[in-house]
Amino acid sequence: MSVVQDEAYDGPEDTDSGENETEEKLNQEAEAQAEEEAALEDEAEEQNLGEDSETRDERASFKRNPKRPYLLPADGADSLSDSWNGQDRPSSADGSSSIPDDGPSLQGSQVSTPGRGGRGASFSRSPAPSLRPFDRRFHARLGSTSTIGSPRPSSTAFLSAHSRNTSAAFSTGGEKDTEVETPWEVVRWNKLRKMTGQAFSEVGKRNYGRPTCISVSASIVLGTSKGIVLVFDYNQNLKSTIGLGTKAVESGAVTSVSISADHSTIAGGHASGAIFTWELARPAKPFLYIAPANRDRLPNVDGHVVDAAVLHIGFLGIRHTALSSADDKGMAFSHLATRGMGMVARSVKTTRILGRYSETAATASPSRKPSSVLAFSPLPLGNAEHASDTMGLVAMLTPYLLVIVSTMPIAQTQFKAPRPKEVASHSAMTGALAWFPSVKLKGLISDTSEHSSKTKLVYCWSNVLTVLDVIEAEQSDASSKNEPPSLTFKPRSRWKSEEAIVGVQWLSRSVLAILTITQQLIILEDKSMTVTDSSDLIQKHIYHTDLFSQQLNQLVDQLEDEEVAGMHGVVADAFYMSFRAYKGRLFLLGFNEVSFGTLSNWADRLTALVEEGQDVRALELATGYYTGEADKVTVGLPEDDESRHGLVRQKLTEMMLASLQYAFANAAKSENMSYGLKQHLDELVKACIKACISIRDMDLLFDEIYPRYQETEAQAIFLLALETPIDNGEINLLPPEIVKDLVNYYISQGLNARLEEILCMLDPRTMDIDQVTSLCKKSGLYDALLYVWNQALGDYTTILTDLLNVGQPQQNGVTASQSQGNAQVVDKGSKVFPYLSYILTGRIYPTGQEMPLDQADLAKADLYNYFFSSRGSDGDRRVERSSQSARSGSRTNFANLRRILDYDAPSFLSMLNEAFEDPFLDGPQERLGSENSDNLTEAQKFGLSVDRPRIVKLLLEVMTSPAYDSEDTVYLDMFVARNLPKFSQFILLPGHELQKVLTGLCRYPSDDIAEDCQLSVEYLLSMYQPPDMQTLVPMLHEAHFYRVLKSVYTADRQYAKLLGVCFQDHENPEDVFDVIADCLKPSAHLSQQQIEDFRAVLSQHAEDLVATDVTRSALTVNKFAPDMHGTMLMTISDDESRQYHYLQMVLEPPTSQEDTIQPSLPSRAFVEQYVRLMCEYNPTYVSKYVEKLKADDLRLDEVLPALEMSGVIDAAVVLMAREGKVAEGIDRLTRHLHTLESALLGMLEAFDEDQNADDSVESVRDLIASIRKYARVGVWMCQSQSRAAAQSRPSMSRSKSMKAGQESLSADEQLWLDLIDAVVAVVKNATEALERLERMSNLDTLHQSKPVDLSKLTADMRTIVQETFTALLNATTAPLENESRRSDLSFLRILRAFLSRASLLSPSISNLRGVLSAIFSAYSYEEELLSLSNKLLDKDLFVHVNEADSLRRRGWRPLGQVCEGCGRRVWGPGAGAHVWDAFQRSNVLRNASQNEGKSGHRGSAAAGWSTASENSSSSRAGKGKAVTGNVYEGGSNDRLISDADASNEASIEDGRDDAGTVVIFACRHMFHRTCLEKMQQGNEGADGGQVGRGMSCPLEI
Repeated sequence: MSVVQDEAYDGPEDTDSGENETEEKLNQEAEAQAEEEAALEDEAEEQNLGEDSETRDERASFKRNPKRPYLLPADGADSLSDSWNGQDRPSSADGSSSIPDDGPSLQGSQVSTPGRGGRGASFSRSPAPSLRPFDRRFHARLGSTSTIGSPRPSSTAFLSAHSRNTSAAFSTGGEKDTEVETPWEVVRWNKLRKMTGQAFSEVGKRNYGRPTCISVSASIVLGTSKGIVLVFDYNQNLKSTIGLGTKAVESGAVTSVSISADHSTIAGGHASGAIFTWELARPAKPFLYIAPANRDRLPNVDGHVVDAAVLHIGFLGIRHTALSSADDKGMAFSHLATRGMGMVARSVKTTRILGRYSETAATASPSRKPSSVLAFSPLPLGNAEHASDTMGLVAMLTPYLLVIVSTMPIAQTQFKAPRPKEVASHSAMTGALAWFPSVKLKGLISDTSEHSSKTKLVYCWSNVLTVLDVIEAEQSDASSKNEPPSLTFKPRSRWKSEEAIVGVQWLSRSVLAILTITQQLIILEDKSMTVTDSSDLIQKHIYHTDLFSQQLNQLVDQLEDEEVAGMHGVVADAFYMSFRAYKGRLFLLGFNEVSFGTLSNWADRLTALVEEGQDVRALELATGYYTGEADKVTVGLPEDDESRHGLVRQKLTEMMLASLQYAFANAAKSENMSYGLKQHLDELVKACIKACISIRDMDLLFDEIYPRYQETEAQAIFLLALETPIDNGEINLLPPEIVKDLVNYYISQGLNARLEEILCMLDPRTMDIDQVTSLCKKSGLYDALLYVWNQALGDYTTILTDLLNVGQPQQNGVTASQSQGNAQVVDKGSKVFPYLSYILTGRIYPTGQEMPLDQADLAKADLYNYFFSSRGSDGDRRVERSSQSARSGSRTNFANLRRILDYDAPSFLSMLNEAFEDPFLDGPQERLGSENSDNLTEAQKFGLSVDRPRIVKLLLEVMTSPAYDSEDTVYLDMFVARNLPKFSQFILLPGHELQKVLTGLCRYPSDDIAEDCQLSVEYLLSMYQPPDMQTLVPMLHEAHFYRVLKSVYTADRQYAKLLGVCFQDHENPEDVFDVIADCLKPSAHLSQQQIEDFRAVLSQHAEDLVATDVTRSALTVNKFAPDMHGTMLMTISDDESRQYHYLQMVLEPPTSQEDTIQPSLPSRAFVEQYVRLMCEYNPTYVSKYVEKLKADDLRLDEVLPALEMSGVIDAAVVLMAREGKVAEGIDRLTRHLHTLESALLGMLEAFDEDQNADDSVESVRDLIASIRKYARVGVWMCQSQSRAAAQSRPSMSRSKSMKAGQESLSADEQLWLDLIDAVVAVVKNATEALERLERMSNLDTLHQSKPVDLSKLTADMRTIVQETFTALLNATTAPLENESRRSDLSFLRILRAFLSRASLLSPSISNLRGVLSAIFSAYSYEEELLSLSNKLLDKDLFVHVNEADSLRRRGWRPLGQVCEGCGRRVWGPGAGAHVWDAFQRSNVLRNASQNEGKSGHRGSAAAGWSTASENSSSSRAGKGKAVTGNVYEGGSNDRLISDADASNEASIEDGRDDAGTVVIFACRHMFHRTCLEKMQQGNEGADGGQVGRGMSCPLEI
């Protein structure tokens, strides 16, 4: 970029980059502008900042915190300490016991069980063995993940209802998105009174017109409705009135104005389409005039058409003669004017860069969518060079696209983007965009090494805002310098507003000002896309007008069109010409005024808060500005921390001191401090503490602030406020006097546990060690005591001796009054093991933080020397003389080790198990270096040499009997067994020691630790193989280590013993099924002897197997040993229910098991037993199961008694029929029907006497349903017998059949007769009883509260007879397969026999009336069905025949007019006169046939008509597929051509060669028949060589 271009930029300015570097000319101009701006600001009206704050309630109610009930003040408390209740205060020992864990990690495990106590009789023993003591991890009450939390409620939040004047600048941390009512103005607005008086006065409007648009640069330019441009300076003086007396006033209102980059030229667009440019130095006449184009006269000239308002205009780069503009018709142009010299006028070259000219009504395309340019902006120049500066980029936004066009050197589209999908349908149609050019950066940004910012564009569609970065693509060295640069456009971020956006401007490089459709101003930070402020501008009455609705209303009216279904519901007014930004200031053009505003900076906002009395909130906001948590860019603070800290630090310090002075001055005025004042001081001290931590000035906190609280009654407030920052690690150093005050206060309030946590978070180097340790011992704060002692003195053993002394209770003379004290002693002594666990794993106790490596090694060395050195530490002799264990006697070697083992050996070994995982014990420690080795003591050198083998060896030597009994040594055995496999490369033990360990584990002292001992044996045997396993097996049996025994027997392939152990293992009984499956499967490859032994054990424990799980037992045995079913059933012979379940799994396995179980042939005895048991346990399923069986699967005699006893007659009858005993089955069925009849009649007779009528009716319905079921069973048997008899019966003639009708009934007919007799008798008697009962009930209806409807029961009974006769009718009168007539007269014979028998039994025909009615109903029902079916079939048949006839009459149209074989014309022009003669003869013959009444004849024999299918009646089937060879015959054209063959002979005589009949196929190919026969004769092997039905088209073969 040239120097001139650098000087030309006065656009948006970055607040972080300072003043732009410009040439001397611009510097002078900036100074002049500064003076003008100062004068302008002096005239700005002063406004009251913020609203009055609400009165605080001094007695706010608090809810008690369930986690810390002693920390929140109750209602009416005068101080925070008054509300604490001593009963709620936990002691320092709460929760400090050792806590084992089941997880493998060293830290972060969850609590699983309480720790162990001391050795005394009144205390519990070592860890509960069932909880696996060697899998636990010790933890202190305090951990690295524990939090103390704040004991007081947090500061009151300044939250309010939603407001249009809000700010997020104060919210920090988690409240980033919270709207907060602010006492300051987001934008400080100033009305330009002088300018408003000149432009909006009545005189001004009369002379110049109403202002319509505004542009701001070095001057403020207004366009008016009378075509005049007003130019004001920053002193609001009217410098120029442009346009008077020129064509401009005749060109309509000024619709757009722009100022050139060097501020010397102004361009204006008018409503008529004209464009004028004016030089401010010579405003009398236009510098350039671009008239609207008259397309009617000059169709090839580009430009805005007449009356197309120029809505947007701007200069391209630094040139005065390069412009771009856009109008309301959606057209955009670039204008380039020549310089012009002397008499040569300037010429303008106009190039269209967007849109199409309007079409006339005749040529208008219906698919063309209306368009307009909603937003438009050329790229301004920045003060840093960028590749886009020379390209003349112009961004344009239409309702459909964002288009970026480069205008130099030629017009070319650089980027297009469609409307985002996020734009909501039916929203307001708005558009806005704004460029920010590349500017120089004052300092390097942390995340980039660039010296200038990127060019970027923000554009908005409706409520969706997008930021687009313009990146210059790197060009290769080989590319020519004359080639235009290549740009990449990258959408970086997107944001959605709640309302449509009508205007957007850049206030700085990182801040956007957004104007919404409801005139709300939103301040948005570019990088984070967060809203920092919002302000309501509705009172500004911003000028807006409707510019686009006339052009774009069609889009709104056509929302139903699927192509524009996602368009907007309304076209919004335009605001862009009234909303401008320049050098961080916003300018608004209103209907009645012009105003400008600047964002309130950080100092103004802090001052506003202080003036409102919100000093705490001001301190929090200032702290947020200092740390960068609050929004800093929008308030004028630098982004780099160093610069920002220098600005804010001094202000923050002054505010803290002033706030404290004011607060304590108010406190001094009152004798007693009120609750509201205490709350205010509490919030104030928290804000001050946070501020001092942020600025890292703790001297101010402790030397200036604390004394103010100490002098008043507010000292407790300050001390309590320290708790949260201490817990968060923000404060770890306190002066000794404050530590003293803190300890005294917490102890006085009984907050020992809280004090202990706080002390463990502080650095003890600044503490008074004597004072703190004495207070800790006195108050029992042993966690804090250990922490201070370790960190301050670096001593890890002396304090341990004291703890062991405290934790060793007196065994003799323990009285009842001492029991509570002894319990506290045990709890304090139990801190030994978490303490040792932390130190030996390199962690600080009790916080759990990691120690420095050298410090951790020395601490571990001290402790290992303390326990495993024969002399121990220097204090050992004193310990040995002063303390004698009741069990240790006079032992002096390893006294410290013996003492802790006597105290709690299991917990010590569990702790040591955790320490063994530390790599410190891998070998000699050489990490301290040679320079530190000279400073080590002998004890430390010994401790550094301790390793795992030495520890194990010493423990085995020390823990021997009789000093330690098996209750302690078993834990040592578990410890060795667990660690030997893990560290086998380090620990080597002889075989007799390992055998001794195994023996000790097998002889555990109590059942509580049996599982842990078994697990330890498994660990040990994983790497150790005893030489004589047989001697170990009895001990394993005696110890009930079945899991180990299973592994031993599996390894030795002793599968029979393995199965026996599985039966003995009552904790895992399901394992036996897996063992059976694994051993008996074919792939197991067991020997015959092994299988026999295995099966013998299985037979021996058959009862145990079935008792474990009947289902799995049956499935497993059925799959792997089906021959053992008898043995299994024998064991449960006294339990029929389990037998039934077992057989059910065998004979009917579940669906999921059918594929996995090999099918085996069930024994007949099993099936019979299953059926007998099913009759008892599931009688309803017997019939379905029996139907599945084959004839020889069971014997009828074996199951018949059980079936009859259980009442499952249907199953018995089915079985009889299957064995051929059909007559016996029908006889048994009829007897059962009579039995049901008796039961039904008895129930009906007792119906009147039964008080519960509903239950009786339900029982009657059940009996009727049973009768119907058994009647259907009989029908099934008779139908089966009838079908069998019909197949064997010979066919008879009609005469023989009539004779047979007089003969006796056949066997199958006799069955039908017996069944009908029984059914009719049962129904007749039952219906008579029901009718009699119904008559009686009708008489008593008035006396019954709920009458019973018996007519439905009668109808149900008669339906049974109807169903039976219907079945008989269907079975005996069905047509045979080979004859269309009925088979015989068996139905009539059966009916005559039935009526004969009925007449003998019932002479009165009235008794048979109901039965005959049912029979006739059956006939009537069948007749109706047949009649309906015939109607349906006739209708469908007619439809199909009609369709076939229509298709046949339609005919086929040939593809051409020539024969496909010879190529001669068959019909049409040129076919010859003989075709016409034949056509006439055909018409004569057709008319003659019609006259004679021969309508069915399709042609005449005399006409010589022939077809491809003659002599074949079946060929007249109509159309067919081409490949089948079906030939169409019929149709006028065929007759025309075919009739031509009648004159064949005459044709030959005349010299014509006629080929005769024409054949047309379905494929529409046409041949002469003679040609077709010749082609088929030449292709004898092909299909369809025969003429007729086999004829096929040769072209389709």
